[in-house]
Amino acid sequence: MSSTAAPPPTSPPPARHASRRSFQRTLDSAKRTMVLSEIVKLAIDSFRASKVRFALTALGMVIGSASLILVVTIGLTGKKFILDELHGIGTNMVMLEYEGGGSGAINEYRNDFLTHDDEDAVDEQVPAVSLSSPMLEMHDRVTFPGGVAKDVLVLGVNPQYRPVRNLIVLSGRFFDDVDETTHTKVAVVTEAFARELFGSPDAAINQTFQLTGIPFTIIGTFKESVDTFGQSEIADETILIPYTVGRYFTGTDQVKQIFFSIRDAGDVEEASREIKAVVHSRHLASSVYQTTTLTSLLSTADAIANALTVVLLLVSAVTLAVGGVGIMNIMLATVRSRIREIGIRKALGATAREIKLQFLIEAVFISLSGGIVGSVIGLALPISVRVFTDYPLPIDPWSVIIALVTSTAIGVIFGTLPANRAARMDPVESLKYE
Repeated sequence: MSSTAAPPPTSPPPARHASRRSFQRTLDSAKRTMVLSEIVKLAIDSFRASKVRFALTALGMVIGSASLILVVTIGLTGKKFILDELHGIGTNMVMLEYEGGGSGAINEYRNDFLTHDDEDAVDEQVPAVSLSSPMLEMHDRVTFPGGVAKDVLVLGVNPQYRPVRNLIVLSGRFFDDVDETTHTKVAVVTEAFARELFGSPDAAINQTFQLTGIPFTIIGTFKESVDTFGQSEIADETILIPYTVGRYFTGTDQVKQIFFSIRDAGDVEEASREIKAVVHSRHLASSVYQTTTLTSLLSTADAIANALTVVLLLVSAVTLAVGGVGIMNIMLATVRSRIREIGIRKALGATAREIKLQFLIEAVFISLSGGIVGSVIGLALPISVRVFTDYPLPIDPWSVIIALVTSTAIGVIFGTLPANRAARMDPVESLKYE
């Protein structure tokens, strides 16, 4: 008796398997979407049931986010103020001076000072230089009202000294090329000198005083665009006279300093090196000349301002961390007060992941809501200042982004512990909890 082998079982075609897998993925996706939406609705219902607790919990994040934005604004304002002050001194300026060195012979040592010809050579050989002025320095005694004689500083400069040094003419005018060429005995004095000698800057105009017995006529008064508190070559009582006139008092072409203005601020350092090279080529190899610019000072001031802002941001981060601890404590109390609810949800089929996600979302909602409100408050102050005053407080959009991202991160970090505690609860013990 022969037996017939049973045919092998047929499997569904591959196309049907792919269709089933696709359909299952769609169902799983829809289920996850539905579960997440339900969790969000539960979190919102929880907030509606306890609005006061929600608001008080979010208050720490409101204060932290607002302080973070205000700290960045204050830091940027301070940085802008410092850089504006330095720009007022003259960021395109290069100051050249002789620092020492000379012939090197012990019995025939002589200084190798700068001269007016050095200025002319630099003007010809360094294309980046737009303006320049020599400066010679003298001291004289002037008799003030009451018979008091004081030492005053006298600087011999040319008309380009005013734009190079960003000087502000308060009254009258600055001497010009005609005064320089004709060796006119005119002077421009500081506000303090004019006020002490003649009562006011306006009253000093066209008044005369004597330097080494020679009468000079005051044609203008000036001040520095930024108060350097005596840390520049200009003192409180300083007299500016044309360089060609001052040269007759010194009897030499030697100058104390030469000031240059560079066309482009980005070329200051390169032009400074070129200026020093030109001057070295005209003097003894042992002579030392130094150029001073504000470029390094600007970089230092910028770095210091950024460092201070970072420090203040870390202080604000402490405030946010304190707010996060408050959120964690409230969420722990919330978990404790909703133990029976957690047990019922688990008994009805809710997974530990869903329970964890519910409380984590609640924590993030609290922190993010506080971050949004705090950001609005933090932006309100600088915007109000910009609207109602003429001072444009700087506003950094990144500070708002950082505040919101930090608020979300605080919610996740400090909400994880309460969420994990809720997810690990035993449903049987939770239902028996009184």
